[in-house]
Amino acid sequence: MSKKNNTAGVLAGLLAGAAAGVILGMLYAPEEGKETRKKIKTKANDIKDQAKNKYDEVSEKVKDQYGNISSTFKETANNVAHTVKDGYDKYKDQIVSKTADVVKNVESELNDLKQ
Repeated sequence: MSKKNNTAGVLAGLLAGAAAGVILGMLYAPEEGKETRKKIKTKANDIKDQAKNKYDEVSEKVKDQYGNISSTFKETANNVAHTVKDGYDKYKDQIVSKTADVVKNVESELNDLKQ
């Protein structure tokens, strides 16, 4: 999570620096105020579009990573569930078999005692 926040901070800083540089450059350029304001507005819109595109790109990557992690987690959980179920079935059969043997031994002992 920290790496994402750091990347977002760097990206925001770069965009803010670029915007400030463009605006300062235009303000000191020898043009009419109307033309300068028009250029500033155009550049601001360009920067906004670039930021939106970058956000969409990063967002898509995050969604892809979430999908990959989610898929891997589900697969691992299913594998664990199958392993546990297989172990349970294996030991259940052994316990039933041993219990049947114990019951037979007890019945045999009881029969011997009755005689």
